[in-house]
Amino acid sequence: MSAHAMTPTVNLTGHFLIAMPAMADKNFARTLTLVCEHNDQGALGVIVNRPIDMSLDDLFERIDMTLESSRFQGQPVYFGGPVQTDRGFVLHRPVGSFQSSIDIGNGLALTSSRDVLQSLGGENEPEEVLVTLGYAGWQAGQIEWELAQNAWLTVRADPQIIFGLPPEERLIAAMQLLGVDYASLSEVAGHA
Repeated sequence: MSAHAMTPTVNLTGHFLIAMPAMADKNFARTLTLVCEHNDQGALGVIVNRPIDMSLDDLFERIDMTLESSRFQGQPVYFGGPVQTDRGFVLHRPVGSFQSSIDIGNGLALTSSRDVLQSLGGENEPEEVLVTLGYAGWQAGQIEWELAQNAWLTVRADPQIIFGLPPEERLIAAMQLLGVDYASLSEVAGHA
C-alpha cells in the first residue's frame, strides 16, 4: 500500500492549524486555518484571521447582488488561502441546507454556492458567517508531512474564536487552547 493510499492516522477536520513562527510560506505566516475537510485525498481549509481590504458590501456589489442583511454589512472578507482566490467560500453556522456544503462538525459548514449568500437577509440566513476568497489545499499526505516538519500546531477548533473575537486575536486565542503563549514559541523548531 502506498503512502498516498493510506487513510490519515488523525483526521483534522474541525481543527485549527496554527502556523508556527518559522513558517516560510508568506501565504500562511501567522495564520490560523480551519481544516474543513481532511481525508485520504488530502485536506481543504480556510484561513480565518486574515481580513482583506474588501467588505461584504463590496463583494456583493462585484457579484451583482444586494446584501439584504444589515447585520453583515461592513463585515470584512478574508483571504482564505492561495487556491482559487477568485472564488468565494462561506464559513457559517448553523449548517443549514445549502448546496455545495461541507459539514465540518461542531455546527459549522463551508459552502461555496451562491445560495448561502442569497439567504443573507432572509429567514434562513445563517446566524454567523465568515466569507473568504480562496482556500488552502493540501494533497494526500502533504498536511501530515508538514505536521512532521513542525510547520503547524493543531487543536480542535472553537467556533467562538472565529465568530466571537476580532481577527487579530484569533491566533493567540487558539494558542491559549493549547496552553501556549505564541510569543514564547521559538522561530526554530527542534526535534526531541
